[in-house]
Amino acid sequence: MAGNNVFYAQSGGATAVINASACGVIETARRHSDRLGKVYVGRNGVLGALREELIDTSLESAEAISALRYTPSSAFGSCRYKLKGLEENRAEYERLIDVFQAHNIGYFFYNGGGDSQDTSHKVSQMAQKMGVPLTCIGIPKTVDNDLAFTDNCPGFGSVAKYVAVSILEAGLDVAGMASTSTKVFIMEVMGRHTGWIAASAGLASEKENEPPHIILFPEIPFNPENFLRRVDECVKNYGYCVIAVSEGVRNQDGQFLAESGLRDAFGHAQLGGVAPTIAQLIKSSLGYKYHWAVADYLQRAARHIASKTDVEQAYALGQAAVEYALKGTNGVMLTLERTSDTPYQWQIGTVPLEKVANIEKGLPREFISDNGMHITSACRQYLQPLIAGEDYPPYRNGIPEYIRLKNTIIEKKIEKAFIG
Repeated sequence: MAGNNVFYAQSGGATAVINASACGVIETARRHSDRLGKVYVGRNGVLGALREELIDTSLESAEAISALRYTPSSAFGSCRYKLKGLEENRAEYERLIDVFQAHNIGYFFYNGGGDSQDTSHKVSQMAQKMGVPLTCIGIPKTVDNDLAFTDNCPGFGSVAKYVAVSILEAGLDVAGMASTSTKVFIMEVMGRHTGWIAASAGLASEKENEPPHIILFPEIPFNPENFLRRVDECVKNYGYCVIAVSEGVRNQDGQFLAESGLRDAFGHAQLGGVAPTIAQLIKSSLGYKYHWAVADYLQRAARHIASKTDVEQAYALGQAAVEYALKGTNGVMLTLERTSDTPYQWQIGTVPLEKVANIEKGLPREFISDNGMHITSACRQYLQPLIAGEDYPPYRNGIPEYIRLKNTIIEKKIEKAFIG
């Protein structure tokens, strides 16, 4: 017999709106208390299930859960933990299923990117192999916007808004001092393999002389000669040059310009900073005074400037996960489907988990200008609605008032501890 409790977990890097999805899941489950039991959340993602560290959200007030909608980061803790294949790592999957059965869990909602959807798919497969009724639904999330089969990913719109606003404001700063001070400013943004975030910087400029003057994408091999020529042109024509660069920019041989040689838990290359690399190239070749900045965690944690579109979509996907599950939908990731550009309209759809797992969606070439250093009107049309609207959190004493939950762990029922 299927359990009626829910297990929800957050995975990977945080976003400004991932907790809005959690809010959607929990509030919707509470509205269906006649069919659903408690919503448990894994402390630190799927590790919470493996370690049997389950947070009981029923102990949080309705006001606290509601406050998740405007609180950034991972309110329950996230993780970068990749489960291996079913056959080579069967014990871990069996452990998950055992924990779910011990706590009467019949619904598994995993909120994350491509690796997370792969985990959701494998857990679904194992449940079927073991003959255990378990509804598995993936809720998309990634600031990189690189999940296939969905028009966009929750978390991206808010990062895009932050990046566009930040480079606009920094560009005005540089322009004001360029005659006697800094001539070149470089802002490094996230995007290991795809240039969606870097492209969003282009929303700050509507004319050729407005910053950013140059955008460097992972999809376009870096050509030093062409790049330096364009920097020099901008400084001579406009008095200064503002550059947005994706952390994943590669050279002509396909190597990251700033690879540190380290790897993360998923085997991805750890990058050591492309902005200073680019800055030094400009200094040594052109002699211009420069400044550089790395947006880093600031871009994905900036809930104070979140996109209203992004918040609404993140919440709606959490809500839909519960509603689809109650209708009997299983083994899918929810998607966002754009039905109209003007006016911008969207709806929620689904895609089988086995199709979406571990597939990256890169920035289309038609979204990049002919010279490979800016965005096209088609890209602008795609991006613009995703940063639209403001959804400010409440403030107290000039500071956003974000919620910190109690996150009470329930009593364990399995004697054997997880080793891993």
